[in-house]
Amino acid sequence: MNHFKPGLCTQLFLTFFKIGAFTFGGGWAMISIIEKELVDKHHWLDREEFLDLLAVAQSLPGILAVNISVAVGDRLRSTRGSIAAALGTILPSFLIILAIAVFLTPDLIKNNHTINSIFRGIRPAVVALIVAPVISSARSAKLTRLTVWIPIIVALLIWSRLPVVSNPILYIVLGGIGGYLAFNRSMKNRKKSSSDL
Repeated sequence: MNHFKPGLCTQLFLTFFKIGAFTFGGGWAMISIIEKELVDKHHWLDREEFLDLLAVAQSLPGILAVNISVAVGDRLRSTRGSIAAALGTILPSFLIILAIAVFLTPDLIKNNHTINSIFRGIRPAVVALIVAPVISSARSAKLTRLTVWIPIIVALLIWSRLPVVSNPILYIVLGGIGGYLAFNRSMKNRKKSSSDL
């Protein structure tokens, strides 16, 4: 008996549709679920590849969830994969917002104690979903005693809300420049050590 196995584009669409349909709290809350689906369940990426794509997705303008789905889709199935993954991510939100716009009025949502209680219950879970990828990213990034202070100081500066230093774009640019300089330095050290042999 032949079992139907969907193609990779269909699998990408269904995976990101499931992620989009059952994630509250935006892009950061999705990351741990995306990582579990792509790295642990489907084995489409290893953890380091996922972190690299996540870094690219974060540094691009736009919605993090869509950026990561496009990056993963492109990595696995080029343009068709990007379109399938992006549609899977966007469609659940679109359908839910459409249903709310058709059936519910803003006053009904605002004054409905049941809906407000549901959202109050979801908030702690969203916090946990945001904290989990931060911890797993820190582990996978192989932070050492020399580098662990960088994310701590950056987080404190962004949290401070001071006009110049609280802009996350500044740290993305500085991180890119720092990474480039560190890469060049390691390449020079490798060339020097190979020439000494």
